Amino acid sequence: MYVISLVVKNEFGVMQRIMGEFTRNKINVESIVVGKCEYPGKARMVLAVIDRDQAELAAGKLQKLMDVFEIELKEDKYTAFALISTTGGAVGVVGKPSQVEDIIDRSKPEKYVMALNAL
Repeated sequence: MYVISLVVKNEFGVMQRIMGEFTRNKINVESIVVGKCEYPGKARMVLAVIDRDQAELAAGKLQKLMDVFEIELKEDKYTAFALISTTGGAVGVVGKPSQVEDIIDRSKPEKYVMALNAL
């Protein structure tokens, strides 16, 4: 499993343009987690793809989109993702479930979303 982490514009139509690249290239996305992130006016999108070649192809295509500010491709060593609401905005946390739960417990955020085995 390969994880593509993106920082994108937080506006209408961006998800459709991102997923259009996967559709055009016939790449299946195993999971998606999306939410506001630590950068004002931007969102973090975390997608999981099984095949390395397809993940690299998708990452290359996505880099060319104007809506994408940052992109990172990682081999999956993680199994949990959390989006934590802070006073400075939302922050994405990726790691082993125990690590993510520990960060949530220590930070005691007012709001958070956690996806187990999403990546």
